[in-house]
Amino acid sequence: MSSNTNSRQLPNTDETPPRDEPAPEPLADTDTKGDEDAAASGEGEAAAGAAPEIAMTDGAASSASGAPEETPAEAPAGEPEDPAEADSDTPDAVVAAAATDVDSPGSASEATASPAGEAPADETPAGEAPEAVVGDGAGDGEEPPGDEPPGDGPGRGWRGRYPVAARVLAWTTTLVAAALVLFALLMPSQSDEFQPAEFLRLPVEAIFGAALLIVLPRRPRIALSVAAGLALGVLTVLNILDIEFNEYLGRGFNVVLDWSLFSDAQGYLQDTFGHGGALGIAALAVALVIAIVALMTMSVVRLGNLVSRNTATATRTTLVLAMAWVTCATLGLQYTGVPIASEHVALVVQQRAARVRQTLRDEAAFAKISKKDAFANTPPGEMLTDLRGKDMIITFIESYGRSAIEDPLMAPRVDATLTAENKKLTRAGFAAKSGWLTSATYGGSSWLGHSTFLSGLWINNQQRYRTVTAGDHLSLISAFKKTGDYDTVGVMPGIQKGWPEQKFYGIDKLYDAFHLGYKGPKFSWSTMPDQYALTAFERLVHSKKHDKPLMSTIILTSSHQPWAPIPKTVPQDQVGDGSVYNAIEKAGKRPSDIITSSPKSKVEYGKAISYSVTSLINYLVKYGNKNTVLIYLGDHQPIARVSGDHASRDVPVSIVAKDPKVLDKIADWGWTDGLQPEHDAPVWKMSSFRDRFLTAYGSTPHP
Repeated sequence: MSSNTNSRQLPNTDETPPRDEPAPEPLADTDTKGDEDAAASGEGEAAAGAAPEIAMTDGAASSASGAPEETPAEAPAGEPEDPAEADSDTPDAVVAAAATDVDSPGSASEATASPAGEAPADETPAGEAPEAVVGDGAGDGEEPPGDEPPGDGPGRGWRGRYPVAARVLAWTTTLVAAALVLFALLMPSQSDEFQPAEFLRLPVEAIFGAALLIVLPRRPRIALSVAAGLALGVLTVLNILDIEFNEYLGRGFNVVLDWSLFSDAQGYLQDTFGHGGALGIAALAVALVIAIVALMTMSVVRLGNLVSRNTATATRTTLVLAMAWVTCATLGLQYTGVPIASEHVALVVQQRAARVRQTLRDEAAFAKISKKDAFANTPPGEMLTDLRGKDMIITFIESYGRSAIEDPLMAPRVDATLTAENKKLTRAGFAAKSGWLTSATYGGSSWLGHSTFLSGLWINNQQRYRTVTAGDHLSLISAFKKTGDYDTVGVMPGIQKGWPEQKFYGIDKLYDAFHLGYKGPKFSWSTMPDQYALTAFERLVHSKKHDKPLMSTIILTSSHQPWAPIPKTVPQDQVGDGSVYNAIEKAGKRPSDIITSSPKSKVEYGKAISYSVTSLINYLVKYGNKNTVLIYLGDHQPIARVSGDHASRDVPVSIVAKDPKVLDKIADWGWTDGLQPEHDAPVWKMSSFRDRFLTAYGSTPHP
């Protein structure tokens, strides 16, 4: 009898077809059944008694039932089989294979396409031992396709039942994987750089990676794919962190120093959205990180399997793209100002490595710088001689930046407030001079601005902050304390846990969020309204009888983001324990009302700054006297959503006093009269203020 090249043999039978019946004519090649009949009638004949060949397609078993197959007892050589028997014994796998991967070498459709009377090229000659041919559907014989696991050949599972849907899903998954990888390779690290041209480039990393995946054997290829996918996922997460840090802090994420900031971010979220909301956001962030890393890894592995199954096509495509990249790079071709030939990932990795090296070197260098101090050895009798007897107040207004005074949307309200408050000061006998300072931080990390201003050192990262606060460098507060003529006090409602930096700054008595007697509601992150904090300072500290003048440091927090809800000024005699603010807090806006809208955030930010400035000037006019000297400034600019992309880091600073001699000492600074500095007023680094101030008011340097 003739051998059957399908994966199933005819069962044994004692019946022999009549010899006088002519062989049936093959049907036209119009459908799958016709193909099967042609294959059954046109296959080569095997000699009687020869072992039949067993063809295994996609790792499928030779029998659908898994039972051992039996060879027919006898059949005349060259005698055709009964068409009815051929149809009844043809497995479903052949039908499915003919309808699926018709382009794959070794597929069932090609095996059944031999002309009548000719044996297929891979037919085992009669008398030879049977050969097990294992095809993977991809033609390379190396491994089964990624979407057809071994032992699940055509006709099995939903892929066999729905071949068109399976093919569409496979192509869609591959396209999504390619899009994810390209997006990660070309993703900018700043939100304002997202534009179509950035994603219409040729990444050299993809070309080089494809070349490696083509030439590597199976195991090294899979290992490389997994490693590259993990690295690409981590790189994507770091790029997202860069975007967020640039948005909020005006700089990229520092992989050495910035991990400690996540606890502060969690506290901010909890204060803004509540405990449940903060946990939900944190869980979503963790899930997003895991999903990004997992998806990138699976995408690279899938693309690696694809190029290995289509080596010839992948090789030609890679060579063409490599030539195109070299051409674009050599000629400097650009699209809308963006180079077409991209090496973005390589540059990002180099920048991150350089940032790490710089951070490590900076730590050692700053430790030496912080030990040098021009006034470290100045005797108490030669320190701040022109301010003796003055009641000093240094006040930081949270997020009070240059944008509040100059941005077209915010400036009208804030400028009107400054004008009105300056008139109050004048009527009360006070005068002011104002200028600009460039903060060491932006958008957040207020403690870096505070420490830079008070220490006279440029403290722009957490490591520098730890270094200086762990030492004995002279701060502006401790300079007053060193004279022996001042009691030092800190009013800091934003501090809600232990604060060891108190010793470094030289603060004798600290009033934090739990020592000001407040019984009202929180206003998002701000633990209490500025008006209440200043009223509590007067009640607990300033109104008390003192043997020495006060050197007071006050941090006002009502203008801290998210600027919703915002307190309102109430009559001074109604402030009480803060319960009056319950109704104001409930009636105010929620963070969710403004946090995603830049225009709304700007409007509410302007309102918050106006409230803080008004609260401070109202306090000074009511409780200040001829010996009161106020220095107030912003600690940093607000986030980019409010201040604008690439905004300056400048903040306003003012010195206010009744005694004209105080302002005469700084007449040569070139500052503007009043509370509002002119646009072209001098701009100094915030770290330079301490030494200028100490020198102006009679301190003698003694390094």
